[in-house]
Amino acid sequence: MKGHYKVDPWKIIEEGFEPLHQEASESLFSIGNGRFGQRANFEENYSGSTLQGSYIGGIYYPDKTLVGWWKNGYPEYFAKVLNAPNWIGISIEVDGEEIDLAQNKVIEFERILDMRNGVLQRNFIVEINNGNQIQVNSTRFCSLTSDSIGAIRYNMKPLNFSGNFNVSPYIDADVKNEDSNYDEKFWDVTQSEIKPHFGFIKSTTKKSAFVVNTGMMCNILLDGLQLEIEPETVKKEAYIANKFDFYGTEGSEISVLKFATYTTSFNHDQKDLNYETEEVLKSAVSKGFTNLLEEHQKAWQALWQFGDIKIEGDDAAQQAIRFNIFHLHQTYTGKDERLNIGPKGFTGEKYGGSTYWDTEAYCLQFYLSTAGEKVAENLLQYRHNQLDKAIENATKLGFKNGAALYPMVTINGEECHNEWEITFEEIHRNGAIAFAIYNYTNYTGKTAYRDGNGIEILLAISRFWAQRVNWSTAKEKYVLLGVTGPNEYENNVNNNWYTNYLACWTLRYTAEVLNDLKKTNPNRISKLVEEHNLNFDSETTFWKRIIDNMYYPVDEKTGVLLQQEGFLDKELVPISELNTSERPINQHWSWDRILRSAYIKQGDVIQGLYFF
Repeated sequence: MKGHYKVDPWKIIEEGFEPLHQEASESLFSIGNGRFGQRANFEENYSGSTLQGSYIGGIYYPDKTLVGWWKNGYPEYFAKVLNAPNWIGISIEVDGEEIDLAQNKVIEFERILDMRNGVLQRNFIVEINNGNQIQVNSTRFCSLTSDSIGAIRYNMKPLNFSGNFNVSPYIDADVKNEDSNYDEKFWDVTQSEIKPHFGFIKSTTKKSAFVVNTGMMCNILLDGLQLEIEPETVKKEAYIANKFDFYGTEGSEISVLKFATYTTSFNHDQKDLNYETEEVLKSAVSKGFTNLLEEHQKAWQALWQFGDIKIEGDDAAQQAIRFNIFHLHQTYTGKDERLNIGPKGFTGEKYGGSTYWDTEAYCLQFYLSTAGEKVAENLLQYRHNQLDKAIENATKLGFKNGAALYPMVTINGEECHNEWEITFEEIHRNGAIAFAIYNYTNYTGKTAYRDGNGIEILLAISRFWAQRVNWSTAKEKYVLLGVTGPNEYENNVNNNWYTNYLACWTLRYTAEVLNDLKKTNPNRISKLVEEHNLNFDSETTFWKRIIDNMYYPVDEKTGVLLQQEGFLDKELVPISELNTSERPINQHWSWDRILRSAYIKQGDVIQGLYFF
């Protein structure tokens, strides 16, 4: 971490408040527990530039795609993760003046993400317009042990005055996405309830019809003792609050305790949501903030015990690797095979919270080595659960006989990516899923998944590759035309080395598994024949012919493996000779110029050599 953020092996630390960095910090300091996540927005109201972001795993909106010409096989929608009702809000007025760091003088400010314990802290001193100074220390976490609970302890201390405080913990369901068109909103509020210390708002997503109960329970303590007043209840459209009015004396400690939950139709019967909301909150309040926090911290420390990477002598590198590990764990815990790993996790709207091939290519190995077999197996099972959708996706494109093309981007198994070159051409993603099955089997030494659900996936993917190749009369080789490799700068190319190799590797691995089953478990082969129309001899024979006759682009003079045909026709200009004012090139060059350059986004040949 550079510049504005302090280097620490276990923490991300922001010292000093800089509004220009606010949205970046909100993303950087995000927290989550695999079930839901929260950007590092302020609890108190903030009128400056901010992106309110609360996200729930599995809850999405199918935004309609529009394509003017070739519609065959084109996704009918692109999915987007929704900003859920805001559960963290605590409005604070002192002597009639609202605390707002965009409007008030910030004397001290520190924001800390404690990665060892999964806790977000903020410490600051603010001076409101009348000169009164208030010290604030807030602690927030999304419970790893009670994964529908988020908890906040918001401590305030009047430093140089005594005065009237108005504190209103609230839930606000009037939220929108930054990328929404025409300020469109994606939630309908269907019910709300507020009474002293408790309330909820029930919201339903448009189109996808997910139902979410956002509930809260709250208390206020003065110098450690619960404030014995009944709060005023506030209920507006899409908003509920408990309003506490009291007198705070100089030097006293005011503690706001807020417990919140998302209970959803994704995990509960709709008719039970109100009951479940109240019960889970009662349980959290009964346990108490301190005990809930201690359980949460112990759970995080247990994860680190098996999943840490220690780097000596370089605190910046140590911080960076732990930051990556932290976000993997807080994005996906492996408890629910219906969920997966969005590339941006719970930190923002980018990538729509969807599943990409990165899960199988890069992430699964991490969980295999740090989180146990079951977590990784749930990631594999996620794909088997969506096999029918992958076959349906391939069928739309003209493939037959149970061939499967897994989506480039998905929430529920349907393709929902809206960029042509990626949706239809970046087909190496199919091979990444086969590679994940291989890695799981190779690492664990267990063949049960491979021989059960795994072989059904492998067979369907291999059938896709067998139909996707072309025989080139000119080359007297099989070729793969019109693809996009992991280097997404290069679209609609022929014979991307990595894609060609991965296709043959998948065919070879599938054949090996089938041959093994033929010897060890002929009943499984019979079942594949019956249920998946397997023609063992003809299919495996054809696969071998493809493997033996696949074309790989290689420069004859140097022996260099080419990213794709014609790669060395491009002008090779060393980075050292490229003016720094032109970098990064994706922000300064036209797409046409990028496609004619030799610069790559991701080194896919190197990736292939590393994998295989």
